[in-house]
Amino acid sequence: MSGQQVPTALGGSAAIVNGQETTNGAVASAEKRLSRPLLDSLNVAHKPISKICCIGAGYVGGPTCAIIALKNPHIQVTIVDLNASRIAAWNSDNLPIFEPGLDEVVKECRGRNLFFSTEVDKAIIEAELIFVSVNTPTKYFGIGAGAAADMRYIEAATRQIATLATSDKIVVEKSTVPCRTAQSMRIILEANAKPGVHFDILSNPEFLAEGTAVADLVNPDRVLIGSLNTVAGCSAAASLADIYASWVPRTRIITMNLWSSELSKLAANALLAQRISSINALSAICEATGADIDEVSYACGLDSRIGPKFLKASVGFGGSCFQKDILNLAYLSESLHLPEVALYWRQVVDMNEYQKRRFTNRIISSLFNTLTAKKVAVFGFAFKKDTGDTRESAAITVVKYLLAENAQVSIYDPKVEESQIWMDLSEPGIVDDLVALKKKVTIARDPYECAREAEAIVICTEWDEFKDTQLDYERVYEGMTKPAFIFDGRMVLDEKRVKGMGFRVETIGRPSEELRRANFE
Repeated sequence: MSGQQVPTALGGSAAIVNGQETTNGAVASAEKRLSRPLLDSLNVAHKPISKICCIGAGYVGGPTCAIIALKNPHIQVTIVDLNASRIAAWNSDNLPIFEPGLDEVVKECRGRNLFFSTEVDKAIIEAELIFVSVNTPTKYFGIGAGAAADMRYIEAATRQIATLATSDKIVVEKSTVPCRTAQSMRIILEANAKPGVHFDILSNPEFLAEGTAVADLVNPDRVLIGSLNTVAGCSAAASLADIYASWVPRTRIITMNLWSSELSKLAANALLAQRISSINALSAICEATGADIDEVSYACGLDSRIGPKFLKASVGFGGSCFQKDILNLAYLSESLHLPEVALYWRQVVDMNEYQKRRFTNRIISSLFNTLTAKKVAVFGFAFKKDTGDTRESAAITVVKYLLAENAQVSIYDPKVEESQIWMDLSEPGIVDDLVALKKKVTIARDPYECAREAEAIVICTEWDEFKDTQLDYERVYEGMTKPAFIFDGRMVLDEKRVKGMGFRVETIGRPSEELRRANFE
């Protein structure tokens, strides 16, 4: 077949065949990159980007665009947000989010080619490429309440772009969105665009894990770019690919259609959460039979078909993505008239909630079936270590259950702000009265203060400082009411060693001391 040849930015050429593009350039073939053959588009003629705007200065937009600025010093990157206090924090020495290595990146680029601003309109007008990285929380009202994504911020940002743009723009979905969101964005952009202004929409989902976001960005497993299968769409994808290619190998930059890219993000999080719920379901069996979940997960992880990652039993997964994305996937399935599929994915979330309830029941049972007026020390409030993020943290649910049993709760976390803890615990449905809450909850400055005169310690976050190799548990034990219990919900302790200090230790995924003595020892 023959077609029109067009030059490419990388020295190859692209052929337009039957309205589609093929290439014979130097980039790895579609098959090697796992990209669809008709979207082997990274060599097509495209425009280099010199100005980027990111709408949303949160956990995704901030770190992502900081790394883009670091690796592309010739590109001006402006991160904008209407939240003035958040922007002020990004411009200070106390960044609004904690991520290892992020401070150094921001300080190196800020003021050079990385800027944080509340001047949203100006940044949109000047930018050639715009990342939309706004919040997409679970909807809690109307149709789809409790499962569907609330798309109001995505729609608002899209309308703002359409209204302000006076030149062509590449608009990139960075937020996690339901499949086919790009179609809605396209309708809004085209309906509100000024004459002669053209928009190309790309999907570029993030795959960051909080606590390792900088490392994930510097050395990603893959970068997905979804585009329409048109000349303009492929050209826009190539422009974005060039930005990432300044540090990411071309073989890891994967092109695909828009809908596959959007769904891939939801699918990845659903599969990861599924593994956690699966191992947590097995942990319940281990506790009842005498098996050790650590040994079971290790044995399973040695199977190359399974692998060891995300097979660590715990009190439950948290964070902004897993539960939200699974519920989103379930709602999508229901809207597509696939109820069995929806039920399958909902069970992953149900198992996660069951694990938190089951863990708390074990605490109550071990403390002689009552927590009334007993002090319980909670070690960790973030949903995982190396982050200050508390969204959907298992600790919030565990504390709620402890308070329902009239326990006195003391909380210590090395990174979570005290104001954030009060905010999380005083949300409607948990505790509505902050004054009453402060009579039952205290926030400690260190783990020793937290555990003083407590009858039990509950480890909810796997911070390294909670390991028995770093924290002086003999000192902790001396200050506690006896018998002193530890409930290890993250499997961070050497159980035998800590027991030798006098503690009674209950570890998730292992049988209780009574059951072990009665049946297995």
